[in-house]
Amino acid sequence: MNHLDIDILERYAAAVLAKDVGAFIALYSPDVRVFDAWGCWSYEGAAAWREAARQWFASLANESVAVSAQEVRVTGGQDAALLSAIVTYASISPAGERLRAMQNRLSWGLARHGDSWRIVHEHTSAPIGFDDMKGILTRSA
Repeated sequence: MNHLDIDILERYAAAVLAKDVGAFIALYSPDVRVFDAWGCWSYEGAAAWREAARQWFASLANESVAVSAQEVRVTGGQDAALLSAIVTYASISPAGERLRAMQNRLSWGLARHGDSWRIVHEHTSAPIGFDDMKGILTRSA
């Protein structure tokens, strides 16, 4: 892996774990477009995504979420890049116990803003089962 994917994924995981909306939104471009897997077809702009993140973090109550990424792939040049990964979101109790987990497929379109990278497009998804039309939130081997 290169510096880009380690840095932005680490900052994303830290912001989610801390439920820090400001740090979370700082990863995104002001004109970000987000295709999220949950509840809303798309979010247009950082203000809409900020409100979604605020609601997500508030819904966690006293739990937190640990984020880990597997099979990270990054391609791109000096000013634009694409990152894709399988991401696990694990709910953690106040005592540090893992309660449950789910996985998503994640794609980020990234653009360089000064010395850092910002997410200009995010797409999360999960496959849908043919038989029951339910989202598959755990990847099988």
